Amino acid sequence: MPVIDPRVFDVYVVACGFLGEAAVFALGDGALRVVLGEMDLTVQAHDGGLLAARFAADGRSILTSGDDGRVVRTDAMGAAETLFEKKGKWLDQLAEGPQGAIATAAGRTAWVRLADGTVKEFAHDKAVGGVAFLPKGLRLAVATTDKAMLHWVNASGAPVDLPWKGAHTGVTASPDGRFLVTTMQEPALHGWRIDDMKHMRMTGYPQKVKSISWSAKGRFLATAGANAAILWPFFSKDGPMGKAPLELGPRDRIVSAVACHPSEDVVAIGFDDGMIMAVRFGDSAEVLLRQADGAPISALAWDAAGVRIAFGAESGAAGVVDIRR
Repeated sequence: MPVIDPRVFDVYVVACGFLGEAAVFALGDGALRVVLGEMDLTVQAHDGGLLAARFAADGRSILTSGDDGRVVRTDAMGAAETLFEKKGKWLDQLAEGPQGAIATAAGRTAWVRLADGTVKEFAHDKAVGGVAFLPKGLRLAVATTDKAMLHWVNASGAPVDLPWKGAHTGVTASPDGRFLVTTMQEPALHGWRIDDMKHMRMTGYPQKVKSISWSAKGRFLATAGANAAILWPFFSKDGPMGKAPLELGPRDRIVSAVACHPSEDVVAIGFDDGMIMAVRFGDSAEVLLRQADGAPISALAWDAAGVRIAFGAESGAAGVVDIRR
């Protein structure tokens, strides 16, 4: 049976994940909690609210941004470094890219900080809803009103517009770089095949999609916002166009968070009543990981080995599930 190491932080859990063996929880009050066995280290990363967090691809640090106008990198020992600062700005978007680049945004402006400290600024007509890097080349994707945009970071020239009416609130690129997908203010996703800008509509959600996760090798995009985890297929040249999604872990509750296993076709699903389960793609087999406690799950993440799951809730309840026991 899975074993839970529970924690209570009494503040909204924005994100969670692992730095090596240590579990890290990014909290809405600007603090990071680094937990490993008896160690429970608190790092005040921001002087105010923590708005966004991303774990670095190398697994050695966590990037956070906040309403103090800073992007901060913190390692597992609690050493913190400010990488970018715009005083007076609420930096509510964050992405890590190739070649050590990071992106953030506030209002109508996105910034990219390169590994050498150089900062590139990208102004937009409407508010930026999300930022992401394409996996190949230093190319920034931005979600905004009525379109997504692609900027070459180190090249001059106009960005590429990918139009679609509505407010785009988040953006992600498929791991192979062939598709771009946005979450929307309405309960839907929209996508484009980048090479020919072919549109893809992904609808049918009762609520706005606030959590997404690519499966191992990018074959599926798992999404929250419905009474089951909805997984759209992206393994063919047409992506999900004309194909039905997988619906895993159906319940009479709304899925609030999803996290795909790093190597297997398994997804961890968190619900708006606090329940967490793991479900296998192939046969929909379910394993209960945590009983409901009434507080929506706000964050989920696997460790690199795929044997532990960190979770956090809007109430501040949190913990690590070890599925080996």
